[in-house]
Amino acid sequence: MKSVCVLGSTGSIGRQTLEVADELGIRVSGLAAGSNVDLLCEQVIKFRPDFVSIEDVSCVETLNARIRSDEYEPEILCGRAGLEELIINVESDVVLNAIVGFAGLEPTVAAIKAGKDVALANKESLVAAGDLITSEARRMGVSVRPVDSEHSAIWQCLFGEDPENVDRLVLTASGGPFRDRADLSNVTPEEAVKHPNWHMGRKISVDSATLMNKALEVIEASRLFKVDAYDIKVVVHRESVVHSWVEFADGSCKAQFGMPDMRVPIQLALTFPKRLHGAVKAPDMVKIGRLSFEEPDRKRFPAVEFGHYALERGGVVPAVLSAANEAAVDAFLKGHIGFMQISRLVEEAMDKCENVSDPSLEDIFISDRWAREFVIRRCI
Repeated sequence: MKSVCVLGSTGSIGRQTLEVADELGIRVSGLAAGSNVDLLCEQVIKFRPDFVSIEDVSCVETLNARIRSDEYEPEILCGRAGLEELIINVESDVVLNAIVGFAGLEPTVAAIKAGKDVALANKESLVAAGDLITSEARRMGVSVRPVDSEHSAIWQCLFGEDPENVDRLVLTASGGPFRDRADLSNVTPEEAVKHPNWHMGRKISVDSATLMNKALEVIEASRLFKVDAYDIKVVVHRESVVHSWVEFADGSCKAQFGMPDMRVPIQLALTFPKRLHGAVKAPDMVKIGRLSFEEPDRKRFPAVEFGHYALERGGVVPAVLSAANEAAVDAFLKGHIGFMQISRLVEEAMDKCENVSDPSLEDIFISDRWAREFVIRRCI
């Protein structure tokens, strides 16, 4: 029986991962969360992991009181040090990292250095430090399995293929909730988090609304699959059934189809190389009837181009893009800036940052901090 350690277990991807584990009988050996102690307690009582970690130190007493018993005494850890201890010591076939934002980078690195396969749902790890992560994974002989639906699709399309035969990767985008809305000047946070096809957390929902998620995904794809940025294309596909495709040198294409349900890529990341029957069924293409594809509107959604720009400049610019976007989205959700300012602030941060070629992990952390402070100053 396989086992999984879930980081970010109380978030959207974390909860869906536990649904998959429950459905397939995969043992949950570790759980880590930020501050949602009530939901974490429910998860711990149900799955009985060996290790539990919570970021918020003030929640430890509550966690201890609710989950410990004569029959069950897990190792309870807290803070960043506790999370690292969990990652190092937990016995699991795979560590699924669903922590949101740049905070997921250190746990990704820790898991790889501990010699564990990583199922990665944390975009920011690869965007900020993709080259460092992939080289460390190769050194340790572990795999980094994509959980994002688009990168899982590309990963599947490349099974058994010679990378030399790849011409282009095509990432699909739903277009978000505003694909047909002309005026974006008065978009509210409540509107931006209502995705038409997917059920996701608030931050990634806003990224989908701005199409900033595609900028991040272009960088991820380039890092994961070692493809030049300008050999990666983004197209809008409203139905969210074709999750991405690969174009080959002989003129043929391979695409991955599936329902817009994150449990599908999560399951493959957990069970690879096996495919098992799960809760999600394949799409009925006859009922769907038609599939549409179109170019993104780069004038209304300029962020869709930022990934190519960041990769072209290289160095710490991808990390700056990611950090500036996190800070800008947070400011938007709190009502401090307007929707259109998100892209403007990110572009300004990329243009004004001091680039560092061949950055170390320390350089990336410094640039991340600078970008956040830059955006915060602009929002005051």
